[in-house]
Amino acid sequence: MSDPQALIEGIAAQPAVRRAAEDWYAWLAHERRLSPNTLDGYTRDLTGFMAFLAAHLGFPPGLRDLETLRSADFRSYLANLGNRGLSRTSTARAIAALRSLFRFLDRRGIISNAAASALRTPKIPKTVPKALDKAEAAEVMDAIGELSDKPWVAARDTAVMLLLYGCGLRIGEALGLNRENAPEQGVMRVRGKGNKERMVPVLPLVAEAVAAYLDVCPYDKGRDGPLFFGVQGKRLNARAIQDRMQKLRISLRLPETATPHALRHSFATHLLAGGGDLRTIQELLGHASLSTTQRYTDVDSAHIQAVYNTTHPRARMRE
Repeated sequence: MSDPQALIEGIAAQPAVRRAAEDWYAWLAHERRLSPNTLDGYTRDLTGFMAFLAAHLGFPPGLRDLETLRSADFRSYLANLGNRGLSRTSTARAIAALRSLFRFLDRRGIISNAAASALRTPKIPKTVPKALDKAEAAEVMDAIGELSDKPWVAARDTAVMLLLYGCGLRIGEALGLNRENAPEQGVMRVRGKGNKERMVPVLPLVAEAVAAYLDVCPYDKGRDGPLFFGVQGKRLNARAIQDRMQKLRISLRLPETATPHALRHSFATHLLAGGGDLRTIQELLGHASLSTTQRYTDVDSAHIQAVYNTTHPRARMRE
């Protein structure tokens, strides 16, 4: 992951624009509390936009230049994204970043640009989450501890993976936990998107794995310190867990869609298949909208259809 602040300091723009961008970044990070991944994406999008403008205008843009940008300028930028082969998802995020920046500048009374306010995000095709089946998820839980020869790291990785699959946490939620958030009496407090907190039930197996990790972890920075540490004694980075999952994909011959986030999808899909209701699953996942959770009904329906097509005697017979 790149350094967002370094990106902003190096954007191809005049000093006033860089200062405004730094204020915008601070607002996103500390008031909006966006995830590190979203902050990284937004700042890379801003860097790309400013580089485009510098070439498009022939000079690094200032605040006045941002204010006088027309719809045609934004269309040229979107065409540039298309020529670079960006996906709809990446284009949508780039537009979201620009709209956020220009709204921030408008609300702070710095500049106002009607053309920026009129930007519309392209429709993104609804995707069905890719979940591991139960056997694959079990293999991951069993094998993750074998990737490290350091017992405390093996215990850490096992605890993290169990939180993703056993509690449905996002990887950022799991790694953002402090020691005071460790499971107690079968529940734990989790801070999710939008800085919203929710109480998550914890299976005994998961709580025991976290406790086993804490027993052997060589670092302890108090209740306000990280729950999960990297080998250098700092908060564990998501990249380390992603690397572990990549190794498991190879050794266990799992599909490319087997990522840490896929464990969260597996949690929801397996709950639904076992009879869980959507409202409960919505609360467990921390989804703001039930429509987000309803995607898992598509997953379960697809699984049911696949089973039917491969097991029913008539499925392989020509009519």
